[in-house]
Amino acid sequence: MTKKQKKPWPTKDVMHQIYDMHLWGGKDFDFYSGEGSHNPEIINPYLDAIIGFLNAFAEKITVCDLGCGDFNIGKHLATYSKKYTAVDIVETLIERNKKLFKKDNLEFRCLDISKEALPQADCIILRQVLQHLSNAEIQSTLKKLEAFKYIILTEHIPVGSFTPNKDIISGQGIRLKQNSGVNILEAPFNFKIKNEKQLNKYVLDDKKGRIVTTLFEVF
Repeated sequence: MTKKQKKPWPTKDVMHQIYDMHLWGGKDFDFYSGEGSHNPEIINPYLDAIIGFLNAFAEKITVCDLGCGDFNIGKHLATYSKKYTAVDIVETLIERNKKLFKKDNLEFRCLDISKEALPQADCIILRQVLQHLSNAEIQSTLKKLEAFKYIILTEHIPVGSFTPNKDIISGQGIRLKQNSGVNILEAPFNFKIKNEKQLNKYVLDDKKGRIVTTLFEVF
């Protein structure tokens, strides 16, 4: 007899475990969203690019940050938006963020972005979130993103050519070890857009890959 395969944990439970056990590092922090949210070499050029985009509008636009994490990034961006809604799947993290970060135009909400309705906004920010999700969860999320005008998507992908969108079980890891990464324009997603523009790129090295931020304008 073969052993029954264990069902993967629900994504909400996985993300709670990641923060509870500090699987992304930051032992001295209460919550820590990883080096990609704290290393100045990575985040400062990213912030410059996003703030430049937001400042290009004559009137401030509304922003929804999906997967806001410990808010070490979002705290710098809320000022440049008319309203900034920060979303994460981890309840304890959202409750912590509500206590630490307060602005008149800032709201925190706990949602599973693949299963629940998303807040209205002009622009979606998705920073290194899809890379942790299964293809089914990505597909479900992308269907909702068709309703937004702008999507600023950041993904950690291999350097050079790679096979896009190999499926994974949602969790701490990403597709990099499989020489894969998320590309929403490729199969099986084939997300339809009007325009795209690369806003920022940070290359770690040939083995650790690159972090690429792209602005998509949706039909």
